[in-house]
Amino acid sequence: MVNSMTQSTIPSSRRAFLVASAAGFAGLHFGMPGRLAAEESTYSQQAAMKEQGGGKAKSVILFFLCGGASHVDTWDMKPQAPAEYRGPFQPAASAVPGLQLCEHLPLLAKQAHRLAVIRSVCGTVNTNDHHAGYYYNLTGHVPDVTFKTEGNDRRPYADDWPFIGSVVASRRGDGGGLPNAMTLPHKPSKLPYTRPGQFAARLGVEFDPLYVQGSVEEPLKFQVPSLVLGGDVTTAQLRSRQQLLQTLDVARKDFENSPIERTWKQHQERTLNLLLSTQTSKVFDVASEPESIRARYGSGINAMSLLLARRMVEAEVPFITVFWKENEAIKDQCKSAGGWDTHGNNFDCLKKYLLPEFDQAFSALIEDLAQRDLLDQTLLVVNSEMGRTPKIGDPRSGGTSGAGRDHWTHCQSVLMAGGGIQGGQTFGSSDRLGEHPAEHPLTPADIAKTVYYATGTNNLQADDGQGRPYNLLEEGHAIQALF
Repeated sequence: MVNSMTQSTIPSSRRAFLVASAAGFAGLHFGMPGRLAAEESTYSQQAAMKEQGGGKAKSVILFFLCGGASHVDTWDMKPQAPAEYRGPFQPAASAVPGLQLCEHLPLLAKQAHRLAVIRSVCGTVNTNDHHAGYYYNLTGHVPDVTFKTEGNDRRPYADDWPFIGSVVASRRGDGGGLPNAMTLPHKPSKLPYTRPGQFAARLGVEFDPLYVQGSVEEPLKFQVPSLVLGGDVTTAQLRSRQQLLQTLDVARKDFENSPIERTWKQHQERTLNLLLSTQTSKVFDVASEPESIRARYGSGINAMSLLLARRMVEAEVPFITVFWKENEAIKDQCKSAGGWDTHGNNFDCLKKYLLPEFDQAFSALIEDLAQRDLLDQTLLVVNSEMGRTPKIGDPRSGGTSGAGRDHWTHCQSVLMAGGGIQGGQTFGSSDRLGEHPAEHPLTPADIAKTVYYATGTNNLQADDGQGRPYNLLEEGHAIQALF
């Protein structure tokens, strides 16, 4: 079918920093963590969801194209639009009759029978810029006025709405292994401009993703810096120190009754469990993959991040986020940070660098999961903080002659596959120029609700620090027609 909370006092010892770093707190203004509502989903709700195709996804891989991917040059092309809009790329046939993708995505085109292309997402934000675009697409909530008044100085706050991945993670039990939400190969963006929306925020820091670090220079090396034992410390010595701390902690029980201290204890336990776990080192060891598998994905950091994401799915991690890692070697050519923020030379940057890398790696992920019988239980989502201006030319790169596309939050596309999604289809459409949604207009709230639907996350009730209930996302509806 085609178709400003008060900042809490944080311990500054090295041990406390280890915990905070492992939890990925950097950049947050801390407050009291919200506690989860006790209400659980009823059996009848879950059964009805499964009958309609939802609730199949045990894991989610969100591939976020940092910078703002051009929807009109990839999966929502406008070949009939005037030349000043359509650009030089041609649409090409895919494995599904009538579903066309950019000619520079030949490998993905072969996987089109597993793809759902959503072309009518309007994520308009009050700044038309990255911070607010991240927040809207990662939480499903419209950014508040502080994004406009503070601009790039807008930091992640403890009373922000939570990241979609943190919500899903909070609804899953403790598997005793890896954390329920993991993010790699970096935390966007460079300090002090940490992007809001990627943290658990008001849901509680205990549900923050664990950040795994990778680099362009060493794409096979992944680690959580705070989980690397320093100096000559061995696992045996760490166990001994842990036992000593447990003895000393007996004298602190009264203090440990406070909510903040309970949270720190949870992070201590999680960090130590990870340090002592053989599963942690095994999952991160992408170099142990057969060379033929690595070659199919590609050799870069984004390719290896997707391969690591597949390994995390095998380890039953519920939510994995891969934020596209920019390559600073090409930043001057694209008037960007080396990612999808193609203010200048948009077409050459896409053709030479971004599209081939994406095409090989993402098509490999789909194919790999399918061959391992993991695709139906793994929801894949490709998203970005915005689309790009359908009309070619960005004043900051020389206008039309600079061949760039500026920010455009008024229309973008989202790809989905697996997790109960029916492949080989499109949903919604944009207008003839790709400027605004036309048929079946959607918002990032609808995308978030679709992720919740696919994962069976139908309990969105939580309590704030004073025990008052609230809904984590009232807006939006799941796109059940995709399933």
